[in-house]
Amino acid sequence: MARTMTAAQMRAGLAECLRRAERGEEIVICRHGKPVAVLGPVEHVGAIAEIRGGAGAGLAALAGGWKGSEEFVRTLGRTRRSPARRPVRLEG
Repeated sequence: MARTMTAAQMRAGLAECLRRAERGEEIVICRHGKPVAVLGPVEHVGAIAEIRGGAGAGLAALAGGWKGSEEFVRTLGRTRRSPARRPVRLEG
């Protein structure tokens, strides 16, 4: 089972997280209680790309082979992504 931590914990313990990833562990990073990313061994990237249908295929590549999957792909295409965050400027 993957370890879960907040983004703040991740920032504070980045070196330890990288060591864990080197040992094969996966770490789920959460923001405001919701999982947003996974840090894991680079060897897992190839397997994920195969499942997804190649780099850049996204979630739509997972659809197919079941009743209603076409509607799922259309829904994903209409889903609006949140805008990028503006960088915080610190006065100093």
